[in-house]
Amino acid sequence: MVRPRFRKLPPAQQQAIVRAAVDEFAAYGFHDGSLNRVIDAAGVSKGSMYYYFDGKEDIYAYVTRLEFERLVDEVGPLTLWDVDGEDAFWAAVERYYDDLMAAFTASPQLAALTRGWLAAAGNPALRSAQQELEELTLPWIERALATGQAVGAIRTDLPSGLLIGVVLGMGQAMDMWLIAEEPGDDVRRGLVHAFVGMIRGALRP
Repeated sequence: MVRPRFRKLPPAQQQAIVRAAVDEFAAYGFHDGSLNRVIDAAGVSKGSMYYYFDGKEDIYAYVTRLEFERLVDEVGPLTLWDVDGEDAFWAAVERYYDDLMAAFTASPQLAALTRGWLAAAGNPALRSAQQELEELTLPWIERALATGQAVGAIRTDLPSGLLIGVVLGMGQAMDMWLIAEEPGDDVRRGLVHAFVGMIRGALRP
């Protein structure tokens, strides 16, 4: 975990460490990324780095979460308050997902960092951090689910936890493929449309 001492550093020093870690892990992924190179690039001592983070997995999880939150802030929230009916609901979901994927395309470094994050999904050292990141998305997924059910777009005969699990599983598979393949805008939009159609089919009442 990130130790409180890190947050007490001057912002410029925090940013130097974060930028060095993002550059390293975007270039080499988690497994091949070197904490020693991060330390050298950030201009801090090894002892200081361990004063702020428990190890490589902690700083990796921290900067990945920061970049993910930055992306979500940039794209903005999924707004569904004004949807009216099943088609409008799924059209809003499709637009939002396409905006997220377009933002990934516009940031090759973030896409590379995310590829490494998804590739390390089975790493025990990162399991807790990955669960925490998934939990960040749960509130808006739950709100979207409730809205979809209210407008008749999503089935109500199964537990919400199961429906969310289906969405997360399908979403992770699609995210991995899209980020790895990096299709052009027109191809991406067609794939996103097909993917949202698959989710719609799975969740249809």
